[in-house]
Amino acid sequence: MSYNLLKGKRGIIFGALDENSIAWKTAERVYEEGGSFVLTNAPVAMRMGAINTLAEKTNTQVIPADATSLEDLENLVDKATEILGGKLDFVLHSIGMSINVRKGRHYTDQNYDWTQKGLDVSALSFHKTMQTLYKKKVMNDWGSIVGLTYMAAQRVFPDYNDMADNKAYLESIARSFGYFFGRDSNVRVNTISQSPTPTTAGKGVKGFDGFIEYANKMSPLGNATAAECADYTITLFSDLTKKVTLQNLYHDGGFSNMGVSQLVMDKFVGEE
Repeated sequence: MSYNLLKGKRGIIFGALDENSIAWKTAERVYEEGGSFVLTNAPVAMRMGAINTLAEKTNTQVIPADATSLEDLENLVDKATEILGGKLDFVLHSIGMSINVRKGRHYTDQNYDWTQKGLDVSALSFHKTMQTLYKKKVMNDWGSIVGLTYMAAQRVFPDYNDMADNKAYLESIARSFGYFFGRDSNVRVNTISQSPTPTTAGKGVKGFDGFIEYANKMSPLGNATAAECADYTITLFSDLTKKVTLQNLYHDGGFSNMGVSQLVMDKFVGEE
C-alpha cells in the first residue's frame, strides 16, 4: 500500500545488487511512495547483479560509481542532481564487503591489505559519500541519510570477522558526521541495524543458515525481512521522522535486547 510519503522527494540509492538486497527492496518502495532517485553501484558489482532491470522497473537511471573514489562520488552527485532536477532529500548507503570473509581468512589471521580494502568499501565510503554531499551542499533541509549496519558492531559474532569492525566504524561515522550535517544543514543521519538477512553478502558468512534460524527463534517478533527493512527505511526518509538523528536503530524483531550468550549461540549454530 502506498501513502505518497516520498512524493516530490529525490535521492540516491547505493548498493542494489539483486532482488534479495535491501537496497533493491528499498528502491521499489521509494518508487511506490512517489520518490525519484538514481541507482548506483561499483562497476564490478553491476556486472554481478541485475541493476538495470531494477532501473527499468522504477523508471530511473544507473550511474556507475566506486564509492571509495572521491572523483566517482563527485561525478555521481553532479549527475544525480542534474538528472533529478534539484537537490537531494535522501541517500541510502547499503554497501559492505570483506575479502577476509570471502576468502575464509580467520579474524586472528587477517590479510591486512584485504582488511584495509574492506574498511574502505564498508565504512570509509560512508564518510566519503557524506563529505561529498556536505561540501557540494546538495542536501535539502530535513533530508535523510541512512546507512545499513549489523549488531555485530556491539556484540561478539566471531564469524562476522572484520566486518564487525567495519560496522562499528560506520556507526561512529554516522554519529560524528551526523552532528555536523544536523547543525549546519538540518540533515538527519542514522544507521539501521537489521536482522540477519539472506542477501548475497549475508550468505557469505560462515554458519549463516544456522545463525539466521537461531536469531529467528530468539527474536520475540522473528527476523525482519529485507522488504520490512525497506519499509522502515522509508519512514526515515519521510517527514514523519524529522527529529530522529545520530541514532543506531535496531530493526531485528527484538533480538538485540535478548542478552544473547555467545556460548549458547555456538552450541546452537554449531562450530565447524
